[in-house]
Amino acid sequence: MSYVGHTEFDPNQPPLTGVLVVNLGTPDAPDRKSVRRYLKQFLSDPRVVEFPRWIWWLILNGIILNIRPSKSAEAYKEIWTEQGSPLLVISNAQVAGMNSILRERYNDHIKVELGMSYGNPSIPDGLERLRQASVSNLIILPLYPQYSGSTVGSVFDAVTSYLRRWRWVPKIHFVSAYYDHAGYINALADKVRKNAQGDHLVMSFHGIPERYVRGGDPYERQCHKTAQLLASQLNLVENQWTIVFQSRFGREEWIKPYCDEQLKALPTQGVKSVDVTCPGFSADCLETLEEIDMQNRQLFMESGGEQFNYIACLNDDKEHLDFLVDLVTRYIESPGENAR
Repeated sequence: MSYVGHTEFDPNQPPLTGVLVVNLGTPDAPDRKSVRRYLKQFLSDPRVVEFPRWIWWLILNGIILNIRPSKSAEAYKEIWTEQGSPLLVISNAQVAGMNSILRERYNDHIKVELGMSYGNPSIPDGLERLRQASVSNLIILPLYPQYSGSTVGSVFDAVTSYLRRWRWVPKIHFVSAYYDHAGYINALADKVRKNAQGDHLVMSFHGIPERYVRGGDPYERQCHKTAQLLASQLNLVENQWTIVFQSRFGREEWIKPYCDEQLKALPTQGVKSVDVTCPGFSADCLETLEEIDMQNRQLFMESGGEQFNYIACLNDDKEHLDFLVDLVTRYIESPGENAR
């Protein structure tokens, strides 16, 4: 195995802390070729699809990658902007915003980079930029508030796999979840208060298969905790809010209630006006902009709904960036001090 050496380090300089912000990723373009390449990388991750490898290889390469890329490319075209993928545009803005805030507090002793689990820029790309900057303190911040092996666990795998090539591995801090952090809940509540229009709040989280939960994944429990804390912060009673799970894939059972089914059912229960927020997503993306605000909006309205108000993710809102900075600050080394 070849090892990557560390760039020259001056012991007289204050320690440099690097923050790697990680999100899921996006295709490079909204076309079939780019989407197929992205989906192949994403769906080949054994953390994402826990299935016997040889059987899944046949299903993925023989069926899914021949059918799904064209359909997904059309969905991406619906949300693509002049600047590119919304998720990448927002993620870059988040990194720029964090760098700006941290620069004011720590001068040049902190550096934030972006890495995506799938697609570009990759996790190795981000780590390499931090290595070239000679960081001696490394913070990994996956922008998934709730822990799941299929998201945060996958980030851990990718980071540690690449760090195996480094001769000098810096001090590492891994933020595995922040689902109940007061700053996160406050930012969510503030966003809802400023944008709410409906009579009922629907909180939609990405789903995972039921068997992942049975296997010990804490994701479902953490999503419910987030929802309860947010409802409490907003002073909502039980019949004023609903938690749902979206984006299921395949035929097996996923955690419930399902988002599409609930949005079709709510009008029949007398709920005709809803606000929909996605607390598990730190940035707007295909699953929020196309699946929720287009597909599920249509389902709700066709089922008798009268008003559907999608509340955007926290994105690069000031309250969100302030929270993220506060979250990593405890791990930042100041000159002459240990990490707090």
